[in-house]
Amino acid sequence: MFTLSAFADEISPDPREQVAVLKASRVRFIEFRSIHKTNVLSLTDDQIREFKALIDGEGIGLSAIGSPIGKVAVDAPFEPHLDKFKRAIELCGVLGTRGVRVFSYYPPGNDPNFDPANWPAHRAEVIRRMGVMAEIAAQNNVVLFHENEHRIYGDSPDRVADILGTVNSPALRAAYDAANYTYGNFDPVEGWEKTKAYTSHFHIKDWKRGGHAAGHEYGVIAGTGDGNVAHSIRGAVAMGYKGFAVMEPHLRGGGPTGGITGPDLFPYATDAFRAVLRDCGGAEG
Repeated sequence: MFTLSAFADEISPDPREQVAVLKASRVRFIEFRSIHKTNVLSLTDDQIREFKALIDGEGIGLSAIGSPIGKVAVDAPFEPHLDKFKRAIELCGVLGTRGVRVFSYYPPGNDPNFDPANWPAHRAEVIRRMGVMAEIAAQNNVVLFHENEHRIYGDSPDRVADILGTVNSPALRAAYDAANYTYGNFDPVEGWEKTKAYTSHFHIKDWKRGGHAAGHEYGVIAGTGDGNVAHSIRGAVAMGYKGFAVMEPHLRGGGPTGGITGPDLFPYATDAFRAVLRDCGGAEG
């Protein structure tokens, strides 16, 4: 059973337009990353209250806080970043969700030329930070969804499995993203098979292998790229999955802070995923 949600800032920066397009597309949940081109963790309390009043009035819920937590260098000071993380935990209570999307840190100095073969030297610090966050999440009845984002420690199937297996907490689960594996030249089928036991969340986008580095500037409709989206969906159906599938198509581009799809293409992308879901024997909740 898959409940559709969306990174609604892919539709528009305007929360009212976000909600209007979601309702027209029969999507009742948001993965709350930004409004007014401002990340959720940087919004004022008044802006949060206004957004909460809007979605409550329109019958829209949240699948998770789409935070950028963990998208900093692994050698950057931890305490200030942990304070931002605690703000995300606080907002779960304010906005009525138990989920926070997180990442597992960029290389030291966020070095664009970092050799992934050197990650073992920094593994212990990644695991420590993820463990601290998982412990805080568990204390607050929150679940962290780790996204396998390009260039972070957990961008490969083996390193995602390493994080989740080592921390070994029900408060830290995988948000499986087939497109991200494909973008980084990893096998998304291997990604699914090695992390499916930990997967409690899906991000739905697709891409051609190699991403920008291979000349593929934009995401593509789910099922038309190299992400083999159907493999993970069939696997989830077989496992009796019950959770969110979060639309994040990136059809007009995407990068480290988010993506753009637009109000015109978002319904098309959502209907295409619904077709994949039906073909895989899945049901929409």
